Amino acid sequence: MRKILVLCTGNACRSQMAEAYLRYFTRGNAEIYSAGLQPDQVHPLVVEVMLEDNIDMSFAQSNHLGDFSGQHFDYLITVCKNAEESRPADITADHYFFYDIPNPAFSPAEEEEEKLSVFINVREEIKRKMLRFIGQRDEFHVLGESSMEF
Repeated sequence: MRKILVLCTGNACRSQMAEAYLRYFTRGNAEIYSAGLQPDQVHPLVVEVMLEDNIDMSFAQSNHLGDFSGQHFDYLITVCKNAEESRPADITADHYFFYDIPNPAFSPAEEEEEKLSVFINVREEIKRKMLRFIGQRDEFHVLGESSMEF
């Protein structure tokens, strides 16, 4: 079974959403993990916007990158520039992917509606990128399924 690690700075927004979508899109055909360089609590708006897409993340917890020290993955995906530049040498992968996705928690939006909109936009960007990532790899396709629509 393929192993995927998604890495970002805080493991509070982007990597959490990416992990959730990868779990959904691979349908149990991969082991999916996420971690942060400096983990923080999962942002409440992540839980809210993912629930709108029928993914319950109310029990999600942030993981520290150190928890994966010395491990090897088939794919290591970084979703922010900081994580890409600070990737530790003791976590290796056969394939590396980098997506520079803005952190919705750092949005200058002040109104709650605006903040929610920013999180939704980032969620949609992550969903598209993760769906494309999975769609381009035959090892994740389940026989008999015609599409991976969400």
